[in-house]
Amino acid sequence: MSDYSRFDSSSLPEWQDNSSSKLPPPSLPQSNGREQSFQDNSSGRRQGRAILGLAVFVALFGLIGGILGAYIVRETNLGELNSAETVTQVTSAPVVVASDGTNDADSLILLVATRLANSVVTVISTLGETEADGRSVGSGVVVTSNGEILTNAHVVEGATSVVVRFAGETEPRVAKILATDVGNDLAIIKVEATGLVAATFAKPGSVKIGDAVIAIGYALALDGGPTVTSGIVSAMKRTIETETGALNSLIQTDAAISSGNSGGPLVNLKGEVVGINTAVARGDSESAATNIGFSISVDEVLIVIEQLRAQANGVERREGFLGVGLTSREDGGQGAIITDVRAGSPADNAGILVNDIVLSVDGEPIDGQAGLVAAIRDAVPGQIVKIEISRDGERKTFEATLVARTIE
Repeated sequence: MSDYSRFDSSSLPEWQDNSSSKLPPPSLPQSNGREQSFQDNSSGRRQGRAILGLAVFVALFGLIGGILGAYIVRETNLGELNSAETVTQVTSAPVVVASDGTNDADSLILLVATRLANSVVTVISTLGETEADGRSVGSGVVVTSNGEILTNAHVVEGATSVVVRFAGETEPRVAKILATDVGNDLAIIKVEATGLVAATFAKPGSVKIGDAVIAIGYALALDGGPTVTSGIVSAMKRTIETETGALNSLIQTDAAISSGNSGGPLVNLKGEVVGINTAVARGDSESAATNIGFSISVDEVLIVIEQLRAQANGVERREGFLGVGLTSREDGGQGAIITDVRAGSPADNAGILVNDIVLSVDGEPIDGQAGLVAAIRDAVPGQIVKIEISRDGERKTFEATLVARTIE
């Protein structure tokens, strides 16, 4: 049940039938100064299975590329890749064309990856006074030429120091955490630099199911440049619960996302960032989960970047507040059940009652309490939201004026 400002994650539906129902963020945690082997401190036998899986993926990569190439030639007018820009930008960049005049997907993926290589960094966070206290390793993407880098909040959460390393460089650069948004799992860090190659962001609303995408990041913190995998946009507007809370409006992709990819970009074949990789579904002995990764959509990313910049400049960050207790439905139906309504709250003033089932907010379907929490959190305080509910089998729509909840 919610405490009115957040919610009790223990009542959320489980994604996995194991020790944790939460999707693990694909950063690479390390503890006690010893690097973890792949996903955990497993035995040599477990390592062997992971290596075999990687070899199989490499063997399949060419086939995937060939299929994408056939699609690109039929559907896309190829052009030149935009040169690097020095500010955070949103544009509709032309698709890369292979320099030898061919239009195959392998060449496109290679050129996009080469273009983005200098815009993607390894982010290493020390979690105590020394590395012996533990560290976390993820990825980040350069958003301005003067050193702003976007990553996941969980990559730098609890960090006492942060460094980044660029492809081709041997020495790390010290980074400062400017601002974090744990709820949306994004953070901006900064290195002292000029002339960096800033990534280009896609226009909001431009991503569609079936779009070809490329995930770029430092999977498993391997040396030698970022890892590149390809796939498609499998679904849009997903809502999940992670170890840091509820995330909504996510892109689901089958491009392989691994530990260490957290904070790295998901890009289209124009070289534009369409999302920030943040979580991956893991299977267990009773359920399979293959290549189900999640990225924070560019629509959300561009909004949060500006909020983080304002926060870094001392502007108080606030979230929407409705004032209800919640639980998810257990009968398989859509929506979140209201378990409590705080007196005098926006929900109370709107006429929402206990046992109402919230079906949508501003026309966006709500599937479980995590979705409602995220939708209200991301709304602007003072905003009037339309909340559709089911009450005794009858649908009703209420308007609630949200108030602010200050974030420490």
